Order: sequence, then structure tokens, then C-alpha cells
Amino acid sequence: MGLVRSLCLFITFLSCLIISVHGQATARPGPVSGTRIGFYLTTCPRAETIVRNAVNAGFSSDPRIAPGILRMHFHDCFVQGCDGSILISGANTERTAGPNVNLRGFEVIDNAKTQLEAACPGVVSCADILALAARDTVILTQGTGWQVPTGRRDGRVSLASNANNLPGPRDSVAVQQQKFSALGLNTRDLVVLVGGHTIGTAGCGVFRNRLFNTTGQPADPTIDPTFLAQLQTQCPQNGDASVRVDLDTGSGTTWDTSYYNNLSRGRGVLQSDQVLWTDPATRPIVQQLMAPRSTFNVEFARSMVRMSNIGVVTGANGEIRRVCSAVN
Repeated sequence: MGLVRSLCLFITFLSCLIISVHGQATARPGPVSGTRIGFYLTTCPRAETIVRNAVNAGFSSDPRIAPGILRMHFHDCFVQGCDGSILISGANTERTAGPNVNLRGFEVIDNAKTQLEAACPGVVSCADILALAARDTVILTQGTGWQVPTGRRDGRVSLASNANNLPGPRDSVAVQQQKFSALGLNTRDLVVLVGGHTIGTAGCGVFRNRLFNTTGQPADPTIDPTFLAQLQTQCPQNGDASVRVDLDTGSGTTWDTSYYNNLSRGRGVLQSDQVLWTDPATRPIVQQLMAPRSTFNVEFARSMVRMSNIGVVTGANGEIRRVCSAVN
């Protein structure tokens, strides 16, 4: 009887352990429910219009805020979920992390928040403002819009150390897949969302390692030779690392599918972009997205909604910040 009792206790413990491990695995940030279309319809009916007008004004002053805000939303969602934590300023916040130091558009989000607080005090979260603004930047660069589910609340924690696992410019497809999968996004989401590089730029220092024989290795052989010469002129070996180069050569300010066409021609600027063409796991998706009747816009909208629901804070959790750059 004692042996049976011990065995039963062991089985019970094992079951609890399995449940505990399973719970930990499923607790990682991933697409969740809690947001919905028209969340502010009654509490702040002009919320989306106010955000759109602020983004339009910012874009008129500096078109570079379009890729900046879009990238900001990506980086927010990939670190502890889409909770607006990237907007918080101060020492050792996410904004100070290496991948975020060149982000643009914070003043646009702040402007929208100021106007929203005047119209609907304490109602619209900074996380939602950022999600809406990201959509609006795509429209301003001639892309197609989509309905953005809202209802996020703002997080209270922002640490630079949490940004260490953001997708990087030298990541292989396998590494990118792992980072996206950890957040509930699949390989197609990966290729579609990285298509956001159809607008924006990168500093020479981010990819110059591909251009010159500096460590006994030749220049990256996947780069088209003519394009390699062009990049070497734009980014000389001992030149200014902060000089910016379009990620989508020939169409860096327009939302289109030429980014994928460039990959097929060996004209991807970032190593993490070009491998989407050279890796058999992602090349067929690139081929589909660059096709004449591409579904890129529709798919981008769908993947953006999925991404924007990663680890959202809703209900009684989090807060509605009074200003986006500081917790209440």
C-alpha cells in the first residue's frame, strides 16, 4: 500500500510539473485576444482621425518619419509585446538600446497624444496611437490601409536589456524564424513583415561588413557585382558609418513590391534581407510576393494585425499614460 501511495504521489507531482512547464511555454508573448475594431467608437470617436492628422503633419515636415514609426511599432511589439514601452524615455529604457537609437517619429506620437488628451483625457493609450500611426505611414507612402484593432493599454516597464533579442541585420533565416516563432508568427509572416523594408534606410555601418575583404573573407558573393560597386561608392571602407542607404534601391520612399524584386537580383542591402532569397525555406514566398498580381498589401495587413496583438496589455492591466514618454 505504501508503494502504491508513493507511486500515486509521484504521478501527481509529475502531472503538476508537466502542467507547470506547459504553462510556462504558453505564457510567452503571442497573439492574443482583447483588442477589437472600433474600441474608441463611443469613448473617443475622433481618436483615429486625430492620430491620422498628427501623422500627416509629421510626414509633411519630414517623410523619414514613415519608416521610423513603422519600425518603432515592430520594435515595440518584439520586446515584451505591443505595450508602448518603446516610447518611454530615460536612462536604460528601450529607446536607448542599440537597435532603437536611430528611430524617428517620437515627436509625432507625442503630438497625437497631446491632442487626444485634450479631446478625451485618459482614454486612448500610447500603444494604440503607435499601432494606428504605423498603419497611417503605410498609407502615406502609397500602401494600402487596414482596420487596426485597438484596446491596448500601456506597459509600465521599459528596459534596454530587453531589446537584446530583436531581429538583427546579420541574422540567418533560421535565426529570424526562431525569433518570429517565439512570438507566434510563422515564416510567411516573417517574409511579409520584413517587406516593410520597401521604405526606409540603413546606416553604412550596419552592412559594410558585406562589402569589403576585411577579415580574410571576400565581399559577400550573393551581392550583384554592379550593386556591390554602387554600395562600395556609397559606403567606402573607412567612410562615415552613419551615411544612410535605401533598403529598397530605386524605390526607397514608395510602398511597393520592388523590395522583393531587388532580393531576386542580389540587391538586398542587409544580409538578413538577402538570405530570404538564397534560403530555400523563404525563396518561394519571396517569389510569390514579387509576382505581377502580388498579394503583398493584403498579406502585410493581415500579418500586421497578428503582430500588433502580440502580448497586448488589456482590461484592468497596465495604464493609460498621460504622456507617452513617461509612466504615470
